[in-house]
Formats: sequence, C-alpha cells, structure tokens
Amino acid sequence: MDFVLSNLRLAELVAIVKTNRAFYEDFIAYLQSSGYRGPQDFINEKVDATAIDVISGFLTRTSEAELLNGVGNPYPNPQARWYFLAWILRDAPAQRLGPLLGQVPGETAEAKKAYLLNEVRKFVAPLFPEYESWTWPAISEVMLARLEGSRRALKGGLFEGVVRRCLRTVFKRHRINLSVEEREVRIHDETYDVQVSGPQRSILIPVKTRETMGGGHAMLFTRDIDKSISVAEENGYRCLPIVIAESWGGDLKSLKSETFIYIRANPNQIDKIEPLLIERLTELIPLFKELATH
Repeated sequence: MDFVLSNLRLAELVAIVKTNRAFYEDFIAYLQSSGYRGPQDFINEKVDATAIDVISGFLTRTSEAELLNGVGNPYPNPQARWYFLAWILRDAPAQRLGPLLGQVPGETAEAKKAYLLNEVRKFVAPLFPEYESWTWPAISEVMLARLEGSRRALKGGLFEGVVRRCLRTVFKRHRINLSVEEREVRIHDETYDVQVSGPQRSILIPVKTRETMGGGHAMLFTRDIDKSISVAEENGYRCLPIVIAESWGGDLKSLKSETFIYIRANPNQIDKIEPLLIERLTELIPLFKELATH
C-alpha cells in the first residue's frame, strides 16, 4: 500500500487542540476570579463597561498557559489572547475583525480590540443560549476548525522553506552558482513561492500541496498548475512546478511543461519528503547548470 490511509493532519490538529485546553482552563480561572461562574455568565453580562474591563484584563493577562497554532508553535501572548477570544465568539480575528479595528473607538490597540470583542459578544450571546455552547467540547470544535486554517497557511510557508533548503543543498553539493531568493514572486495574479536566479534568467517554482485524493478539485488543481506555467513563460521565466500530493487525480502528461517534480506523498510526511525532493532536484542538474551559464 503506497498511500497513507490515516488522516495525519487531523491527528496532529487534535493533539494540538488537547494541549490548548490548558489555555481555555486559564480563561475559566480568570473569569472566576472576576466573579463569573463560567463563560456563559460572562457572555450574558448586561453592563458593557464591566464586560469591556474583563476583556481588557484578559488581553493583557500573562500566565504560563500557551496557545499553539496549527503547526504546534505558541502564539505570542497578546496575539494568543486576541485570537482565543475571537474564536470562542465564533469569529475570525485576522480575516474579519482585524480590518474593523481601524473603525472602532479606542485610544490604544488593546482598547479597540476590547470594544470590538464586546460588540461581538453582545451579538452572539442570543445566538448561542445553551450552556453547552461555551463548554470545552464545543470550544474545542471551534478551535479545531480555526487551527486547520492556521495550519494550511503555515504549512505553505513551511514547504517553501523546505524547497529553498533542498535547492541550496543540491547547488552546494554540485557547485552550481545560482541564488535562491528569500521572497516569493508575484506576476499579475499568480504567486510563485520560490525563485532561482541565474546570470540572465530565472526559474520560478510554484509549490503545490494536496492532502486529499481525487474529486473535482483535482482538475482545478491541474488547471492552477498550468496557469502558473503559462504566466511564467509569457513573462520570460522558466517554470518548475513542485507538486507534493498523496494522490493527484490530474493527468501528468497534460501539463504545459515537461519539467516538473511530482512527489507522491502525504504533505504531512515532511521527513519522508525532504530526501525525495533532493533526489528529484538532483535529476535536474543539467537544467540548473544551463541556467547558471546563460
């Protein structure tokens, strides 16, 4: 069997959520020290000024409890508390609430956040009147969904770093004088995660990962790669797509480029992927040498 039946992503996320329970319990302890029996009592607070004071106190609170992101690294303390309060109020701190901060009253960033979170609190209170909506089982489900989005974004950045590291390893090993740029490249509406630069030309590398198998998204996945290739070549670049997918339903022969790397592995298996990627990059030494001399 050459595929991974277990949902490794889910297992890792559940482990992170379980660890984050300590942060939730620290929140409960804080609420109890503020005179509330639990989250539901606080959510139903009738006095705005009191609720804002409680929120402000939690935003600036320090404790040993950490909130881990989607790949298991702790958020900085102020960000952790802002994210956590937004999550339990069933909102998105970065995507939706962040842009609203400039439009609400408050002399400091913390005051603005407290004001905005209190407005969200008053909105969601009647939507979730059940006690169970504020207990750990319910909050853990919300956290699982939010961390999945965090993981998706962070994993993308993680793989960009892996690709850069592998490229530099291959270039050093074979004494190829090419530079691997640190920043991604954007051409029109296409983003290329890695750029390899030679004296005259560059290779743009979109890094595509896919955990699931088959389905209609497989065709869109292939079309997305084709578009990356077309836009790069239309603007004078070579394109080297790197695809890491457990099972890609697309037709490899249909791609608009004969040069690509496809590693058939679950993107969660980073230890397995890195040596495979070095091996596949080594197979492209003639391409890299040509780039380095022209």
